[in-house]
Amino acid sequence: MKLLLLLLLVTHITIKTVAGGKNNKEKNKPSQSGSECTEWRYGNCVPSNGDCGAGFREGSCDQQTKKMKCKVPCNWKKDFGADCKYRFGSWGECDSSAGLRTRTGTLKRALYNAECMQTISVTKPCLGKNKTKNKGKKRKGSGK
Repeated sequence: MKLLLLLLLVTHITIKTVAGGKNNKEKNKPSQSGSECTEWRYGNCVPSNGDCGAGFREGSCDQQTKKMKCKVPCNWKKDFGADCKYRFGSWGECDSSAGLRTRTGTLKRALYNAECMQTISVTKPCLGKNKTKNKGKKRKGSGK
């Protein structure tokens, strides 16, 4: 008799758990209130700690506001922001007077209606003739 009650209890808990997990998608949907706003304006993603990583962005429409989770990549370029996606060309020749190489990018996509420049230019230092990139990998545990 105790075994039957225990089995019934376990079955009941299992059914409740499975049924409770089916509606997870509905939790992420916006509320179906009387006024659906179509002109949401979003701010920049603000990392919770430091310059990059997980954070939040605020959106507003009419009198409605909401906070959304977002992520700022740790290799983003602060000059043009994480919400502006560009397609870049190849690096140009080294400008010996400035010691820099340049390449330009054209706007591919602006996320969350971000205000982005249509074209941007980025630079990096030239590699000197004496400097070469070390493309070899260090081997761990060799030679012992």
